[in-house]
Formats: sequence, C-alpha cells, structure tokens
Amino acid sequence: MRLLVDDEIYNVNAVWLGPPGRTLPFRVRYVAYAVGAVVFVLLQMIERRLGIGLGFFSLAYSLLATVGLTRLVLSVVDPDRPLGAVVTAFVHEVGAPRDDPRISAHTIRPARVRAVPSRPGRAQRRQHRHARRRPAGRSVGTSVGGMS
Repeated sequence: MRLLVDDEIYNVNAVWLGPPGRTLPFRVRYVAYAVGAVVFVLLQMIERRLGIGLGFFSLAYSLLATVGLTRLVLSVVDPDRPLGAVVTAFVHEVGAPRDDPRISAHTIRPARVRAVPSRPGRAQRRQHRHARRRPAGRSVGTSVGGMS
C-alpha cells in the first residue's frame, strides 16, 4: 500500500492576489508585507543617520534594497521553518560566545628560559632502578657480620 504525502497542503500559500477583478502581476505572501515594511523603515533610519536626504533617488534605491533584502530573508522561510524560528536562530547565532580572535605573541628571552633535562626513556629508568637495588661493592654471596 502506498501512502500519499501531505505536500499538497503546503502548495496553498497565504498570498493576497490583489483587489477583486484586478490581480496583481506578482504573488506576495502576507509575511513579506510585514518583513518588507520593517526592512524599509530600518533602511530609512540608516539613511537618515548617514545624512542622506529624503529624495526621489534615495527612496527608489531604498525600495530596490527593500525588495532584495526581503527576498533574501524570505528565501529561508517556509511552512516548515517559520519567520519566528529563523529570527530566533539568527539571534542565538549572533549572541553565541566566540573564541578570542586576537593572537597573543610573546617574546621569550633565552636568559629567562630554564633548561629542564628531558625525561629518561623506559629502558634508562629500568637500569637506574636496578642499579639502586644493588649497592656497589657487595656481592650476592656474602653475609653481614662475617659469619659465612
């Protein structure tokens, strides 16, 4: 038995096609109107802070930039990943702790570097251990006190 997928549900987008009898030449989702309005207001605020006056060309470029940025933002928004989840993920990514990108460079002066001998290898440690167990000058067969 073959189960049908529910992708047909997502084929219906929440779009406004225009006034009755006069369809718009493009399809825009409802969320795009809200995102576009916020982007446009933010761009206008940035332009005013930069000292760009309110004129025809500044508004035209703002509208073009608004359309581009809105399309960019909404390219990652779909029914499985709503706008709220995308914004939350962006905020978490921006606020995540990062490693310190500054590289610290230090100058080491040879007079201040203490030389430490390297650790002996396994065979050298074993020889040293066996040498400590048998003191020099005593043989294995002699006893202490002169009684043999």
